[in-house]
Amino acid sequence: MIAEMTSSANEGLYPLHHSKTIHLVRHAQGVHNVAGEKDHSAYMSEELFDAHLTPLGWEQVDNLRKHVHASGLFKNIELVIVSPLLRTMQTAVGAFGGEAPVNGIDVPPLMVENTGSSNRPAISSLNCPPFVAMELCREHLGVHPCDRRRSISEYKPMFPAIDFCLIENDKDVLWTPDIREKDEDLAARGGKFMKWLLTRKEKEIAVVTHSGFLYHTLGAYGDDCHPTLKQEMSKHFKNCELRSMVIVDRSMIGSDTSKTDFPGKIPSGADVPSDAV
Repeated sequence: MIAEMTSSANEGLYPLHHSKTIHLVRHAQGVHNVAGEKDHSAYMSEELFDAHLTPLGWEQVDNLRKHVHASGLFKNIELVIVSPLLRTMQTAVGAFGGEAPVNGIDVPPLMVENTGSSNRPAISSLNCPPFVAMELCREHLGVHPCDRRRSISEYKPMFPAIDFCLIENDKDVLWTPDIREKDEDLAARGGKFMKWLLTRKEKEIAVVTHSGFLYHTLGAYGDDCHPTLKQEMSKHFKNCELRSMVIVDRSMIGSDTSKTDFPGKIPSGADVPSDAV
């Protein structure tokens, strides 16, 4: 028993400033989810191009918003990263966006009224974290029109307060009509995304993305955990599900200095020998 208690084989101990808390969210129900569950071939339909949320999906978003506020998550999140597709951006701004505009305060909305056939009022960018769109966390690329994005110049008027500066091309040059991205390539892209997250200065980040991206990215992690933990990490996300995890930088990718460590030798001068006190 003592040997078990003193063993460190099942624990990992890392400096706090080399870790981040990430809140991973799959988008809410989209029209493509409904059609695809009835008939998988529907995912090939051009009518589902850049699928928007269903009315049920917006209810899921409202419930997630209530949760992030009631749980205290909202006040801790410093940044929201979102895949640049209609359903993910609708989910992100609905769940993590600001409160109603205040008279006399003029800020651009995160989403304008009725974006994506939503029948929703505009969503404010007041008193909420910044939003950044990032292509690395997109869904499987290719073949399915629901996973093809619009041009960034089309999105900007819809989502004025989302920052699209990290996206290099206005048009979608990643999606191809005849080649579907391989699972292992998606997992590699997910690993690249995780490394990029480690370079960010923010310590608590929400990421709103897709089922396939989450499943294959997280499946590449957890081999050093108990099998039950790995299974928990990599299982499929439900629509609008949120899971909070900690990512640790073990390679000094995002090396910085601690804001909470205390050197102990203050004021300056020789320490008093411990046997003298």
